[in-house]
Amino acid sequence: QVQLVESGGGLVQAGGSLRLSCEASGRTFSMYGMGWFRQARGKEREFVAGINFAWSESTIYADSVKGRFTVSRDNAKSTAYLQMNNLEPEDTAVYYCATARRGVATMNVNDYITWGQGTQVTVSS
Repeated sequence: QVQLVESGGGLVQAGGSLRLSCEASGRTFSMYGMGWFRQARGKEREFVAGINFAWSESTIYADSVKGRFTVSRDNAKSTAYLQMNNLEPEDTAVYYCATARRGVATMNVNDYITWGQGTQVTVSS
């Protein structure tokens, strides 16, 4: 069973950048679509970005992060990334990565079966 570990969160000023990493155990990482979600305090978990499995690698983004965030993957390292630029205070949340039920990433939280523990991102104004 795949296990996921996120890293790279922290405190940054508005306009700054962070890169989150999501390292997966197991040898089947390339078969999974990967998604990034976030959950702010008192709010529901929401989709941020996703990338399809290794032989497609098409990406999708929430409208709120288009043009600022970039999702990618390195299958040799079994790691997915979320590059976040021009961060805003509204981006403050716990960020989670997850493996999709199939090879295609979607915006639906119910399509994801394995989740990491989350990493805190705090953007100060």
